[in-house]
Amino acid sequence: MYKLNDEVIGQIAKLVQVAIIAGTDIVDNLRTLELVEEENELFLSPEYKVSFENNLKTMMEDLTEQQPAKTNDKFIDFSFNKS
Repeated sequence: MYKLNDEVIGQIAKLVQVAIIAGTDIVDNLRTLELVEEENELFLSPEYKVSFENNLKTMMEDLTEQQPAKTNDKFIDFSFNKS
């Protein structure tokens, strides 16, 4: 039996938020998850993290182009790398 790492649970919450914001099907978003197992715990795969960040960046750029400049600060930051 495997347990989900907290990072995976947080990612599921992000995928729900993305589905709401983008109007996409949450089931399709969940199918994109890629997990790796370590000591009976499931973690996000490193490749998935990079892919998600790149896809999210592209989606945010597309949304930014469609929105007036004054509303851009309302987007949620889903990035893994907080600097």
